[in-house]
Amino acid sequence: MDIKVLGTGCAKCDKLFEVTKTALQRSGSEATLTKVDKIDDIMAYGVMMTPALVIGGEVKSTGRLPKEAEIVSWIREAE
Repeated sequence: MDIKVLGTGCAKCDKLFEVTKTALQRSGSEATLTKVDKIDDIMAYGVMMTPALVIGGEVKSTGRLPKEAEIVSWIREAE
């Protein structure tokens, strides 16, 4: 499974990456976590606000920092 944090490098984008990294470890799932920072690549997901989180190809959140527990549940649902 692929997990992507979409954002241009702002503080919220970096925070979402860290929270997602922790959530991934807590979930016990195996996934590839990457950061997408190129505008064209972000726009390909139809995302207009960052940070955004994509899990298993599905955009789960945009423009906000979801809680770690919420991210863990999304990861487990996507397995």
